[in-house]
Amino acid sequence: MTSITNLPSLASSNTASQTSTASNSLTNSRSGIANNFDQFLQLLTTQLKNQSPLDPLDTNQFTQQLVQFAGVEQQLRTNETLSTLVSANRVGNATSALGFVGANVTVDRNGSPMQDGKVKWLMNAPRAGTASITIKDKDGKTVHVGSKTLTAGEQEFVWDGKLPNGSQAAAGEYKISVSALDTVNKVMDVKPFMLARVDSVDVSGNIPRIKVGSLDLALTDVKTILRN
Repeated sequence: MTSITNLPSLASSNTASQTSTASNSLTNSRSGIANNFDQFLQLLTTQLKNQSPLDPLDTNQFTQQLVQFAGVEQQLRTNETLSTLVSANRVGNATSALGFVGANVTVDRNGSPMQDGKVKWLMNAPRAGTASITIKDKDGKTVHVGSKTLTAGEQEFVWDGKLPNGSQAAAGEYKISVSALDTVNKVMDVKPFMLARVDSVDVSGNIPRIKVGSLDLALTDVKTILRN
């Protein structure tokens, strides 16, 4: 994974390599069509010099072949333009991804990684009430049971990472379950979202990926970006 200190050089290196490969391919293709076109012109000149006055060559065929050569050349130029646009888009994605480093993001999953000894989630309650909280580790073992007073709207829930025996839980991803009742004891749906800080961004692939604690996620998984 790439940290913020070397992201630009990696993006530049990857883009330069991709652009060079595409450029070499297009150059070779253009060189090939140019050589074929030269051979065609030589053949055409030879045929014109040696044609029979009583049975001249069909000029329509020459015109059609010239049009075909022109069409291939135009397609090569179009491919070159598209390759440049793709490379520019990748650079833009890499540059945009830099803005995620250090930001808090939410992801649609009930698992959240431990960072700085704590695990955070974002909840959205339709009404005020009370929630019963259960947190489990990656093996499904319950590590915390508690409650939280809810207000209407978005709010954070932070687990301090302490186990029932008072020791610190191990690093990793933890999953949360929420059962909520409003102030008149009516069941309400409170959905938790992962809330965590983006530590770094990897732009080596076609789609940037973010490193969030112990998790490796696609940039497209991010639902919201929260600045402190």
